[in-house]
This record gives sequence, structure tokens and C-alpha cells, in this order.
Amino acid sequence: MSFARKFEKTFRYLLPSPFAIALLLSLFSFAIYWLYVEGPIQQNIASSLEDWQAGLWNAPLLVFMVQMMLILVLGHVLALAKPVGRFVDWILNLKKDPSSVTALICFFTLILAYFNWGLALVFGAVMARKAGENFSSRGLSFNYGLLGAAGYSGLMVWHGGFSGSAPIKVAESGHLRSLVGDTIPELPERIAWSETILSGMNLSSAFILLLSLPALVYLLSKLAPKQKEEVPIAKVNLEIDNYRGAERIDQSPWFGLSIGCSILLISLYTALNSEGLNFLTPNFINLALLGGGLAFHGRLSSFLSALDNAIQGASGILLQFPLYFGIMGLMREGGLITAMSDFFSASSSAFSFPLWTFLSAGIINIFVPSGGGQWAIQGPVILETANALGINYGKAIMAMAYGDQLTNMLQPFWALPLLGITGLKARRIVPYTIIMMLLGTIVFLGVLILY
Repeated sequence: MSFARKFEKTFRYLLPSPFAIALLLSLFSFAIYWLYVEGPIQQNIASSLEDWQAGLWNAPLLVFMVQMMLILVLGHVLALAKPVGRFVDWILNLKKDPSSVTALICFFTLILAYFNWGLALVFGAVMARKAGENFSSRGLSFNYGLLGAAGYSGLMVWHGGFSGSAPIKVAESGHLRSLVGDTIPELPERIAWSETILSGMNLSSAFILLLSLPALVYLLSKLAPKQKEEVPIAKVNLEIDNYRGAERIDQSPWFGLSIGCSILLISLYTALNSEGLNFLTPNFINLALLGGGLAFHGRLSSFLSALDNAIQGASGILLQFPLYFGIMGLMREGGLITAMSDFFSASSSAFSFPLWTFLSAGIINIFVPSGGGQWAIQGPVILETANALGINYGKAIMAMAYGDQLTNMLQPFWALPLLGITGLKARRIVPYTIIMMLLGTIVFLGVLILY
């Protein structure tokens, strides 16, 4: 117990806020840009500022930022609806003691993450928050940071699931050719899910982690320091005044319900007319969350009250996402990511290349925490080297996916929505996510070596 308490206190003392981490990584990226890129220092400074600002205000990435903010806010609004709250409470009431509930949150978060990372991110955070509210109201001692880490665990498996950026993109006809042109004449038209997401290697890693991560979280909950905490219960203002005329629309339980159900029907139509699970995009998730929020709240006044409550948690995304976009611009335009990938590829054999790809992807994810962006940069190098060494394309792609998702446990970028919903600080969850990362490293290296 003494070691566990010191371990947590050390991380809480040494780890700055996510915003400070983003600023420090930005400064570090400028420094290595100036050291790496050849040319006069004045020219390098000028070009680095241009590349940074181009990334900072990149229009498609800013659209992505707004999508993430909406996923966070609308997911939180939906969670504040009474029917959803009762459903989450039912899940959490399957177990009563904090250790079992923490493991249960981890298990359900992992299940959701294999289907869609956005859903896992929101509902993992919501389950952690509601569990904290429950334990707080009962006067129990618990570790809120570990609850948050359990709710975040899905981000360590998402890229091996059905919303993984690289496996989804390579399954599209013509995508591989768009990355490498005609440099690989024998390149297939597409790489099916049977070689990536549904391969024996990936299914093995998924099954092992689905069993071992909740077990690890349960053990950590037994060992970690616990305390009684005040986690205020988020409430929605349901006060109804004597409204007249058009004001009654906001108080009508049927207006919001009918509009919400109509939006959900549109979402269902979109899903039924899509190929496979390709409909699970951020836009679809937001549309479904909006419809669900309106339908389950019913009254617009209840929905808007929940919106006021939820929107505060999106403040971190508003500033920190653009900073990482700036880092991405520096790393990409300066050629640093390509140089790193080339270095690992040049020193690889058929056996070691998947392992080096896994390692390099994990490092790159710290600076470019975007699976799709990372695949666009690393993809051509991975495909060309896999072809030259005679390595299965699917294995090489999943090696990158494993490295990308693994260091999400170290990089607090994707934890921002969870931190907003739970009210936790990053320094409280990172000690436990790092332990999860160590377990994930063993599992991913193991399947890459054995398959």
C-alpha cells in the first residue's frame, strides 16, 4: 500500500497539466525542426513558423476538432437524461464494491472501443463519473483516478477495432494506390478486414486484453490508495414556470421527443444504407447523440439545461487540439516523421520490421495523436518496406495500429473529453494508464512475434 501511494504521489507531483504538456511538446518540436532541417537558421525559423501556423489553422483538422467537441458535449447531454442514467446505473449496480465496479467499467469500455472509439470515450467517461457519484453519495472510499483510467482504457484497443483508421482506409478500393502511386506494381487493390481487424493475430490480442485488462484494473483497485471524495451529482434543471404561448414549446415533453425520434430515424436510414460498419463516423455519432439527447430529455428546457452543464468540459479541446495540429504540421512538413520511419525501415529485417514499426508508431503518436493522420504519413513507408521484405501487409499495418493506440495511455490528448466529464486531472489517471500500457506492450509484442 505504501509503494502504491508513493507511486501515485510521484506522478501527481511530476506530471504537469495537459495544456502545459501540449506547450512543452510544441517547443520541443520547434527545437528538433531547427536541428534537423538543413539551411540557414533564419530561414528555418521562418519556415517552421509557417508550417506550424499551417497546421494550427488547418481547416479539415479544425472540422475534426469541432466533431470531437460535439461528441463530448452531446454524449454528456445524453448521459444526463434520466433513462440513460438509469441504464448506466443498472450496469454499475451489477457489482457493489469499488474494485469490481472499476473492472466492470474497464470491460464495457473495451467492448465499446472495439466497435467505435467515440462511443467508448464518452460512455467510459460517463460510467466513471456516475460510479464516482455513487461511491461519494454512499460515503465509500475509492480511487477516482483509477475509475477514470478504467473509463479511458478503450483508447488502447480502438485502432484494432472496427473504427480503426488504418484498417478501414486500406479496405477501401484504390486507397493503397493513392498512397504509393505506381512504385509497387503488385500492390493489391485493397486489404480486407480478414487480414487486419479479423486476423487471428488481432483477435488473439483483443481476447487477451479483454480478459487481462479488467483483471489488472481489479488488482490495482485493491492495491491503490483510496479516499472519500466529493463528486457532485450533475443535475438538470427541471423547474417548470407558468409559460404561455410559444414558450410552451420548450416545456412540451412531446416536441423534443418527436424531433429526436425523427433524427434517430434518419440515423437508422443512414446506417442501413451503408456498407458494413462504415457509417460509424464522427458525423454519424453526433447525429445519433443529438437525436438520442432530444428524445430522452423530451423537454427542450431539460436538454438545454444539460447542455449548459456539459459544455464546460469541452474547454480543453478548444485550445489544445490546435496546438497538436501545429505540432503535426511541424513534424510532417519538416520531414521528421518520414525520416524516423525510414530509419527504422532501413535497419529492419523481415522479423524485426513489425516490431520497429510498432515502436516508431508509438513514438510518433506522442507528437501526432491522430490515427488517420499518422497512417497518411507512415503508410507509404510501411507498404514499401513490407513489399521489399516480403512481409504480410496486414501484419505491418496492424503493427502501426498497435503502436499508435498503445501510447494513448501516455499521451493525455485523447483523455481531454474524459477529464472534462469526470472533472479529473491528467496526473491522477496517468499513473494507472502507464501500468495498462506496460501490459499492452507485452501483449502486442507477443502477438507480433508469434504470428
